[in-house]
Amino acid sequence: MTRNRCLGIVLLAAAGALAAASTALSQATKVPGLVQEGHYDLRNLGMQMQPAPQNDDAGAVYAVGPWPTYTPPLADGEGRELVQSFCGICHSTTYITMQPPLTSATWEAVVNKMIGTFGAPIPEPSAQAILTYLKSHYTPETRKE
Repeated sequence: MTRNRCLGIVLLAAAGALAAASTALSQATKVPGLVQEGHYDLRNLGMQMQPAPQNDDAGAVYAVGPWPTYTPPLADGEGRELVQSFCGICHSTTYITMQPPLTSATWEAVVNKMIGTFGAPIPEPSAQAILTYLKSHYTPETRKE
């Protein structure tokens, strides 16, 4: 045998012994905290399996409750029609009913903002009637739940 060939055989034997020792070591050592190792199917890597569609009974009965009222009614009172007509031009009156009770000063600021900043076409007498209505029904002192 030549010297290179002998060296190759020795290296192969050493590599085989090293591989066997590595396998034995990996089987003997457990990762701390590992409860169970995962087993992965390489054929469906990255796929998420969907459950089969459920077959409902053809005689099933479905019921729906009453449809919700999306716009709660405004409180009854003088000025209600003005609020519905002028405020309803730009937005739903739900914006009024969903607010927490606002102070009189805040309602004045809101109405002035709608007219001055957003350009709501509300004449002065109607604006005063709207303010009176809002102050009569939607302040902390007057709000009825």
